[in-house]
Amino acid sequence: MKKVAVVAFAQYPHVRCEKLLMDPEMMTGVITQALGQVGLQRDEIDFFCSGSTDFLSGLPFSFVHVLDAIGPWPPVYESHVEMDGAWALYEAWLKLQYEDIETALVYCWGKESTPNDVRDVTAMQTDPYYQAPLRPDSVSMAALQARALLDKGNYSEREFAEVAVRARQHAKTNPNARIKGDFRVDDILKEPYLTSPLRKSLCAPVSDGCAALLLASEDAARELCDNPIWITGIDHRIEPHSIGARDLTVSASTKLAAEAAGVGKEPIDVAEIYAPFAPQELIVKEALGLGENTKINPSGGALAAHTLMVAGLVRIGEA
Repeated sequence: MKKVAVVAFAQYPHVRCEKLLMDPEMMTGVITQALGQVGLQRDEIDFFCSGSTDFLSGLPFSFVHVLDAIGPWPPVYESHVEMDGAWALYEAWLKLQYEDIETALVYCWGKESTPNDVRDVTAMQTDPYYQAPLRPDSVSMAALQARALLDKGNYSEREFAEVAVRARQHAKTNPNARIKGDFRVDDILKEPYLTSPLRKSLCAPVSDGCAALLLASEDAARELCDNPIWITGIDHRIEPHSIGARDLTVSASTKLAAEAAGVGKEPIDVAEIYAPFAPQELIVKEALGLGENTKINPSGGALAAHTLMVAGLVRIGEA
Protein backbone atom coordinates (compact mmCIF):
# COMPACT_ATOMS: atom_id res chain seq x y z
CA MET A 1 0.00 0.00 0.00
CA LYS A 2 1.13 3.55 -0.71
CA LYS A 3 2.10 5.68 2.28
CA VAL A 4 -0.44 8.42 2.98
CA ALA A 5 -0.14 11.10 5.65
CA VAL A 6 -2.22 13.75 7.35
CA VAL A 7 -0.40 17.04 6.79
CA ALA A 8 -2.94 19.67 7.93
CA PHE A 9 -6.10 19.93 10.00
CA ALA A 10 -8.44 22.72 11.09
CA GLN A 11 -11.85 22.89 12.73
CA TYR A 12 -14.50 25.47 13.59
CA PRO A 13 -15.11 25.85 17.34
CA HIS A 14 -18.14 23.75 18.28
CA VAL A 15 -21.04 26.07 19.07
CA ARG A 16 -24.82 25.91 19.26
CA CYS A 17 -26.38 28.63 17.12
CA GLU A 18 -24.02 31.21 18.60
CA LYS A 19 -24.46 33.12 15.37
CA LEU A 20 -26.39 32.25 12.26
CA LEU A 21 -23.60 31.17 9.94
CA MET A 22 -24.44 29.37 6.73
CA ASP A 23 -22.57 26.15 6.02
CA PRO A 24 -20.41 27.68 3.21
CA GLU A 25 -19.43 30.56 5.51
CA MET A 26 -18.21 28.20 8.24
CA MET A 27 -16.47 25.93 5.77
CA THR A 28 -14.64 28.57 3.74
CA GLY A 29 -12.55 29.87 6.62
CA VAL A 30 -11.71 26.42 7.97
CA ILE A 31 -10.53 25.18 4.55
CA THR A 32 -8.42 28.31 4.12
CA GLN A 33 -6.91 27.75 7.56
CA ALA A 34 -6.03 24.11 6.83
CA LEU A 35 -4.44 24.88 3.46
CA GLY A 36 -2.56 27.81 4.96
CA GLN A 37 -0.74 25.42 7.30
CA VAL A 38 1.07 23.93 4.29
CA GLY A 39 1.05 26.94 1.97
CA LEU A 40 -1.32 25.56 -0.66
CA GLN A 41 -4.13 27.17 -2.63
CA ARG A 42 -7.41 25.48 -3.53
CA ASP A 43 -6.46 25.09 -7.20
CA GLU A 44 -3.41 23.04 -6.15
CA ILE A 45 -5.50 20.25 -4.58
CA ASP A 46 -5.98 17.14 -6.74
CA PHE A 47 -9.15 15.74 -5.12
CA PHE A 48 -11.86 16.93 -2.74
CA CYS A 49 -14.20 14.75 -0.70
CA SER A 50 -16.91 16.01 1.68
CA GLY A 51 -19.19 14.46 4.27
CA SER A 52 -22.55 15.73 5.52
CA THR A 53 -26.22 14.81 5.69
CA ASP A 54 -29.26 16.45 4.12
CA PHE A 55 -31.36 15.66 7.19
CA LEU A 56 -29.52 18.27 9.28
CA SER A 57 -29.78 21.06 6.71
CA GLY A 58 -33.29 20.15 5.54
CA LEU A 59 -32.25 20.46 1.90
CA PRO A 60 -31.83 17.81 -0.81
CA PHE A 61 -28.29 17.69 -2.23
CA SER A 62 -27.28 20.23 0.40
CA PHE A 63 -23.58 19.61 -0.30
CA VAL A 64 -23.90 21.44 -3.63
CA HIS A 65 -24.11 24.94 -2.14
CA VAL A 66 -21.12 24.22 0.13
CA LEU A 67 -19.01 23.57 -2.97
CA ASP A 68 -18.52 27.32 -3.08
CA ALA A 69 -16.14 26.87 -0.15
CA ILE A 70 -13.67 24.93 -2.31
CA GLY A 71 -13.93 27.14 -5.40
CA PRO A 72 -15.43 24.66 -7.88
CA TRP A 73 -14.81 26.71 -11.02
CA PRO A 74 -13.01 25.78 -13.19
CA PRO A 75 -14.45 22.30 -12.46
CA VAL A 76 -12.64 20.33 -9.79
CA TYR A 77 -12.35 16.60 -9.07
CA GLU A 78 -14.65 16.06 -6.09
CA SER A 79 -16.94 13.57 -4.38
CA HIS A 80 -19.39 13.56 -1.48
CA VAL A 81 -20.57 10.99 1.04
CA GLU A 82 -23.79 11.17 3.05
CA MET A 83 -21.79 10.21 6.12
CA ASP A 84 -19.30 11.52 8.66
CA GLY A 85 -16.13 13.14 7.41
CA ALA A 86 -14.19 10.11 8.68
CA TRP A 87 -15.79 8.10 5.85
CA ALA A 88 -14.91 10.86 3.37
CA LEU A 89 -11.32 10.45 4.57
CA TYR A 90 -11.53 6.73 3.82
CA GLU A 91 -12.68 7.43 0.25
CA ALA A 92 -9.91 10.00 -0.21
CA TRP A 93 -7.34 7.54 1.15
CA LEU A 94 -8.52 4.95 -1.38
CA LYS A 95 -8.24 7.49 -4.21
CA LEU A 96 -4.65 8.17 -3.20
CA GLN A 97 -3.99 4.42 -3.28
CA TYR A 98 -5.07 3.71 -6.83
CA GLU A 99 -5.18 7.01 -8.72
CA ASP A 100 -2.43 9.32 -9.88
CA ILE A 101 -3.08 12.09 -7.38
CA GLU A 102 -0.86 13.56 -4.68
CA THR A 103 -3.20 15.55 -2.41
CA ALA A 104 -6.79 15.18 -1.17
CA LEU A 105 -8.78 17.65 0.92
CA VAL A 106 -11.41 16.12 3.19
CA TYR A 107 -14.03 18.43 4.67
CA CYS A 108 -17.32 18.06 6.53
CA TRP A 109 -19.96 20.09 8.35
CA GLY A 110 -23.09 19.73 10.41
CA LYS A 111 -25.66 21.91 12.15
CA GLU A 112 -27.43 19.89 14.81
CA SER A 113 -29.34 23.01 15.86
CA THR A 114 -31.13 23.20 12.49
CA PRO A 115 -33.76 20.47 13.07
CA ASN A 116 -36.39 21.12 15.74
CA ASP A 117 -35.20 18.03 17.60
CA VAL A 118 -32.10 16.26 16.37
CA ARG A 119 -32.87 13.33 18.67
CA ASP A 120 -35.94 12.52 16.57
CA VAL A 121 -34.22 13.11 13.23
CA THR A 122 -31.64 10.44 13.98
CA ALA A 123 -34.43 7.85 14.27
CA MET A 124 -34.55 7.90 10.46
CA GLN A 125 -31.37 5.81 10.31
CA THR A 126 -33.06 2.82 11.96
CA ASP A 127 -34.78 -0.14 10.31
CA PRO A 128 -37.58 1.45 8.23
CA TYR A 129 -40.09 -1.37 8.76
CA TYR A 130 -39.93 -2.27 12.44
CA GLN A 131 -37.98 0.40 14.33
CA ALA A 132 -38.36 3.76 12.58
CA PRO A 133 -42.17 3.78 13.02
CA LEU A 134 -41.60 3.53 16.79
CA ARG A 135 -39.52 6.74 16.62
CA PRO A 136 -36.69 5.58 18.90
CA ASP A 137 -34.66 8.75 19.38
CA SER A 138 -30.87 8.64 19.72
CA VAL A 139 -30.78 9.13 23.50
CA SER A 140 -33.34 6.37 24.07
CA MET A 141 -31.34 3.93 21.94
CA ALA A 142 -28.14 4.81 23.78
CA ALA A 143 -30.03 4.33 27.06
CA LEU A 144 -31.03 0.83 25.97
CA GLN A 145 -27.35 0.09 25.45
CA ALA A 146 -26.36 1.60 28.80
CA ARG A 147 -29.08 -0.39 30.57
CA ALA A 148 -27.81 -3.59 28.92
CA LEU A 149 -24.32 -2.84 30.25
CA LEU A 150 -25.65 -2.34 33.78
CA ASP A 151 -27.82 -5.45 33.66
CA LYS A 152 -24.87 -7.50 32.44
CA GLY A 153 -22.81 -6.26 35.38
CA ASN A 154 -20.00 -4.90 33.19
CA TYR A 155 -20.03 -1.37 34.57
CA SER A 156 -21.80 0.87 37.07
CA GLU A 157 -23.43 4.29 36.78
CA ARG A 158 -20.51 5.71 38.75
CA GLU A 159 -18.11 4.45 36.07
CA PHE A 160 -20.26 6.13 33.42
CA ALA A 161 -19.98 9.40 35.35
CA GLU A 162 -16.21 9.02 35.71
CA VAL A 163 -15.89 8.95 31.91
CA ALA A 164 -17.85 12.21 31.62
CA VAL A 165 -15.81 13.93 34.34
CA ARG A 166 -12.52 13.00 32.70
CA ALA A 167 -13.75 14.21 29.29
CA ARG A 168 -14.79 17.64 30.58
CA GLN A 169 -11.54 18.05 32.51
CA HIS A 170 -9.48 17.23 29.42
CA ALA A 171 -11.56 19.67 27.39
CA LYS A 172 -10.41 22.59 29.54
CA THR A 173 -7.29 22.86 27.37
CA ASN A 174 -9.21 22.50 24.07
CA PRO A 175 -10.33 25.90 22.68
CA ASN A 176 -12.75 24.18 20.27
CA ALA A 177 -14.71 22.29 22.93
CA ARG A 178 -18.25 23.38 23.75
CA ILE A 179 -18.45 21.96 27.29
CA LYS A 180 -15.53 22.11 29.69
CA GLY A 181 -14.80 22.77 33.33
CA ASP A 182 -14.81 21.10 36.71
CA PHE A 183 -17.34 18.31 37.07
CA ARG A 184 -17.68 15.94 39.98
CA VAL A 185 -18.93 12.37 39.81
CA ASP A 186 -21.30 12.84 42.74
CA ASP A 187 -22.84 15.92 41.11
CA ILE A 188 -23.50 13.99 37.89
CA LEU A 189 -25.11 11.15 39.82
CA LYS A 190 -27.53 13.69 41.35
CA GLU A 191 -28.73 14.87 37.93
CA PRO A 192 -32.20 13.71 36.86
CA TYR A 193 -32.37 11.08 34.14
CA LEU A 194 -32.94 12.16 30.56
CA THR A 195 -33.75 8.56 29.73
CA SER A 196 -32.74 6.10 32.42
CA PRO A 197 -29.89 5.39 33.02
CA LEU A 198 -28.52 8.34 31.02
CA ARG A 199 -28.20 11.78 32.54
CA LYS A 200 -27.48 15.02 30.69
CA SER A 201 -23.75 15.01 31.48
CA LEU A 202 -23.40 11.50 30.03
CA CYS A 203 -24.60 12.70 26.60
CA ALA A 204 -22.82 14.75 23.96
CA PRO A 205 -23.87 18.40 23.59
CA VAL A 206 -25.84 19.48 20.53
CA SER A 207 -23.39 21.49 18.42
CA ASP A 208 -22.73 23.08 15.04
CA GLY A 209 -19.35 22.99 13.38
CA CYS A 210 -17.11 21.87 10.54
CA ALA A 211 -13.61 20.55 9.91
CA ALA A 212 -11.08 20.12 7.11
CA LEU A 213 -8.12 17.76 6.81
CA LEU A 214 -5.48 17.40 4.11
CA LEU A 215 -4.06 14.05 3.01
CA ALA A 216 -0.95 13.69 0.91
CA SER A 217 1.05 10.94 -0.75
CA GLU A 218 4.52 10.17 0.58
CA ASP A 219 6.51 12.49 -1.70
CA ALA A 220 4.04 15.36 -1.37
CA ALA A 221 3.78 14.92 2.40
CA ARG A 222 7.54 15.24 2.90
CA GLU A 223 7.55 18.42 0.80
CA LEU A 224 4.57 19.99 2.55
CA CYS A 225 5.46 19.56 6.21
CA ASP A 226 8.30 18.55 8.52
CA ASN A 227 6.30 16.00 10.49
CA PRO A 228 3.79 14.06 8.36
CA ILE A 229 1.36 11.93 10.41
CA TRP A 230 1.35 8.60 8.58
CA ILE A 231 -1.78 6.48 8.39
CA THR A 232 -0.34 3.06 9.21
CA GLY A 233 -3.62 1.15 9.41
CA ILE A 234 -7.24 1.68 8.45
CA ASP A 235 -10.25 -0.62 8.23
CA HIS A 236 -14.03 -0.42 8.00
CA ARG A 237 -16.68 -2.78 9.36
CA ILE A 238 -20.44 -2.69 9.90
CA GLU A 239 -22.83 -4.58 12.13
CA PRO A 240 -26.45 -5.72 11.65
CA HIS A 241 -28.82 -2.81 11.01
CA SER A 242 -31.40 -3.91 13.55
CA ILE A 243 -30.38 -3.05 17.11
CA GLY A 244 -32.15 -6.21 18.27
CA ALA A 245 -29.94 -8.45 16.16
CA ARG A 246 -26.74 -7.97 18.12
CA ASP A 247 -25.28 -7.73 21.59
CA LEU A 248 -25.37 -4.04 22.50
CA THR A 249 -22.79 -4.48 25.27
CA VAL A 250 -19.91 -5.19 22.86
CA SER A 251 -18.71 -3.77 19.54
CA ALA A 252 -17.70 -6.69 17.35
CA SER A 253 -17.12 -4.43 14.35
CA THR A 254 -14.66 -2.25 16.29
CA LYS A 255 -12.75 -5.31 17.45
CA LEU A 256 -12.48 -6.68 13.89
CA ALA A 257 -11.49 -3.31 12.45
CA ALA A 258 -8.83 -2.82 15.12
CA GLU A 259 -7.31 -6.23 14.42
CA ALA A 260 -7.26 -5.60 10.67
CA ALA A 261 -5.75 -2.13 11.10
CA GLY A 262 -2.96 -3.45 13.32
CA VAL A 263 -4.07 -2.02 16.66
CA GLY A 264 -2.29 -3.87 19.45
CA LYS A 265 0.95 -4.58 17.61
CA GLU A 266 2.55 -1.68 19.46
CA PRO A 267 1.54 0.05 22.71
CA ILE A 268 -1.04 2.79 22.14
CA ASP A 269 -0.11 6.07 23.82
CA VAL A 270 -3.17 8.12 22.86
CA ALA A 271 -6.61 7.13 21.55
CA GLU A 272 -9.30 9.49 20.29
CA ILE A 273 -12.54 7.51 20.51
CA TYR A 274 -15.83 8.58 18.97
CA ALA A 275 -18.33 8.02 21.76
CA PRO A 276 -21.16 10.57 22.05
CA PHE A 277 -22.46 8.78 25.16
CA ALA A 278 -20.21 7.98 28.11
CA PRO A 279 -21.01 4.23 28.28
CA GLN A 280 -20.00 3.84 24.63
CA GLU A 281 -16.44 4.93 25.38
CA LEU A 282 -16.09 1.97 27.73
CA ILE A 283 -17.40 -0.42 25.07
CA VAL A 284 -15.03 0.86 22.38
CA LYS A 285 -12.06 0.94 24.76
CA GLU A 286 -12.67 -2.72 25.54
CA ALA A 287 -13.07 -3.63 21.86
CA LEU A 288 -9.77 -1.92 21.03
CA GLY A 289 -8.02 -3.70 23.88
CA LEU A 290 -6.70 -0.45 25.36
CA GLY A 291 -5.01 -0.62 28.73
CA GLU A 292 -4.67 1.84 31.58
CA ASN A 293 -1.50 3.32 30.06
CA THR A 294 -3.41 4.68 27.06
CA LYS A 295 -4.55 8.28 27.37
CA ILE A 296 -8.10 8.37 26.04
CA ASN A 297 -9.64 11.48 24.47
CA PRO A 298 -7.16 14.11 25.68
CA SER A 299 -9.19 16.60 23.60
CA GLY A 300 -12.29 15.87 25.65
CA GLY A 301 -13.78 13.74 22.90
CA ALA A 302 -17.33 13.87 21.60
CA LEU A 303 -18.67 14.33 25.15
CA ALA A 304 -17.18 17.83 25.13
CA ALA A 305 -17.57 18.81 21.47
CA HIS A 306 -19.94 16.93 19.20
CA THR A 307 -21.25 17.79 15.76
CA LEU A 308 -22.96 15.11 13.70
CA MET A 309 -21.06 14.37 10.45
CA VAL A 310 -17.98 16.13 11.86
CA ALA A 311 -17.08 14.45 15.17
CA GLY A 312 -15.55 11.37 13.51
CA LEU A 313 -13.09 13.34 11.36
CA VAL A 314 -12.31 15.55 14.35
CA ARG A 315 -11.15 12.45 16.26
CA ILE A 316 -8.52 11.86 13.56
CA GLY A 317 -7.50 15.51 13.52
CA GLU A 318 -7.24 15.70 17.30
CA ALA A 319 -5.15 12.51 17.40
